[in-house]
Amino acid sequence: MNVPALPHDIDTQIARALAEDVGDGDLTASLIPADKRARATVISREDAVLCGRAWFDAVFRQLDPAIEIRWFATDGDRIAANQKLCELSGSARHLLTGERTALNFLQTLSATATATRAHVDAIAGTNTRVLDTRKTIPGLRLAQKYAVVCGGGVNHRIGLFDAILVKENHIAAAGSIAAAVAQARRIAGQRVVEVEVENLDELRQALATDIDRILIDNFTLEMMREAVAINRRHDNGRVKLEASGNVSMATIRGIAETGVDFISIGGLTKHVQAVDLSMRFVL
Repeated sequence: MNVPALPHDIDTQIARALAEDVGDGDLTASLIPADKRARATVISREDAVLCGRAWFDAVFRQLDPAIEIRWFATDGDRIAANQKLCELSGSARHLLTGERTALNFLQTLSATATATRAHVDAIAGTNTRVLDTRKTIPGLRLAQKYAVVCGGGVNHRIGLFDAILVKENHIAAAGSIAAAVAQARRIAGQRVVEVEVENLDELRQALATDIDRILIDNFTLEMMREAVAINRRHDNGRVKLEASGNVSMATIRGIAETGVDFISIGGLTKHVQAVDLSMRFVL
């Protein structure tokens, strides 16, 4: 796969994480002689999709630029249990100090990439694509969005600034779907405007507006199929349909087979179960 561009805030994230963990000094690492050198390897304990190399590298680069890291897999690669992912060599103190922070990033981002790949694989052969949401770990928005792409998914809006999603409360405040979308279109410029609908009547109302995408929320499969048919009859399906709600590994294939364009899944970034990784030292 083509690895996406890295986020711009990696060094800032790492500096904050190290400050949180190390504070004004690693007391335990001071037990090790300052001139002691060590080697270490990172091993995967389970099958997964790797993600987070740049964050891992940045930890040790900030602690000690002389530490050398040799990788045997890249972001987006499928990795197997007991696979050696990388080798490190350098100051024993700095390797020990950075171990936990580096693994925290690597195992968390690999978890998001792994979950994404599982959902993408589940709908293979359809034309539907998997989307993330804004339900991310605070402070790790760009990192997790990167991990989703490494897992084969597609990014939804990054935040509240780069697209408009008109939801129930916005519609209520504006007075109608048509009024809300018209106002959104006036301020959106070239940005995507999307509206959430809860039934087929609201879908038809949305299709009568200048909308780019419609979020069909908690529709049954039968309603999704009808929504796709209605949309195709309206301007040959120009508007993209995004399904959300009640998406799981058990339901995602059926949802994709209705013909929707996207399925958005908050659990890719919200329900994170870290990949089991281990760093082994030779002092």
